[in-house]
Amino acid sequence: EPFVVANRGPVFTQATAGGIHEILIFSPEHDATLGQLSAEQVELVMAALRDRLEEHASQPNLRYTQAIVNSGREAGASLEHPHGQLLGMSFIPRELAEEQARFARFAGSCLLCTTIEAEEDSTHRVIYANDHVVVVCPFWSAVPYEMLVMPREHNPHLHRSPTEDLLAVGEAIRCTLQQLAEVIGDVAYNIVFHSAPYRVGEPYHWHAHIWPKATTTAGFELGTGVAINVISAEEAAETLKVTALAH
Repeated sequence: EPFVVANRGPVFTQATAGGIHEILIFSPEHDATLGQLSAEQVELVMAALRDRLEEHASQPNLRYTQAIVNSGREAGASLEHPHGQLLGMSFIPRELAEEQARFARFAGSCLLCTTIEAEEDSTHRVIYANDHVVVVCPFWSAVPYEMLVMPREHNPHLHRSPTEDLLAVGEAIRCTLQQLAEVIGDVAYNIVFHSAPYRVGEPYHWHAHIWPKATTTAGFELGTGVAINVISAEEAAETLKVTALAH
């Protein structure tokens, strides 16, 4: 069963102008990453994530919580035991604010709802789909095998999402991580959950990003902010789909 504890080396101090930094321990199994847990264990992890976000949302000094998973040293993991982190902030970080702005500028009903429809029409980049969730290698992928996990039902906030959608997202992440491991082995990766700030709703559609560390970021990327992806989204998706069909 998942267990949440305060981080002993927090990014934020728990104070009015600070925040909350928690560790979400996935299970007692020391070597079981998110992709190696059972479906039932991942359901418990997603339920714990929702419960903590609900608690954070009730804190008047918190405006946003960033939920992340750093798996492997190359992805920034500082503890060997598989875990996630929850960082409750008194401000809205720039990346999230910029993503909100992209939603607001979109001329259609919802950026991600439209993305789901368009990706399913083409099918080239879809690697996992059911009645509740769609996973694609997005056409804007910055790294090989980058994945975008999108619940079908439009909802700005993860913690207010229907239980079946939340659990479906967890299962989609578990399955796609297994596919990834079949293709490139025990690679490090980052998972980032993006949900709307607590006292902000539309326009937004919560989702998760998976960024494998299959390549190394070099000086050009760091110096210019321009990503070099050596594998196209279509090629990555096809490889992952073939792996899924083999099982």
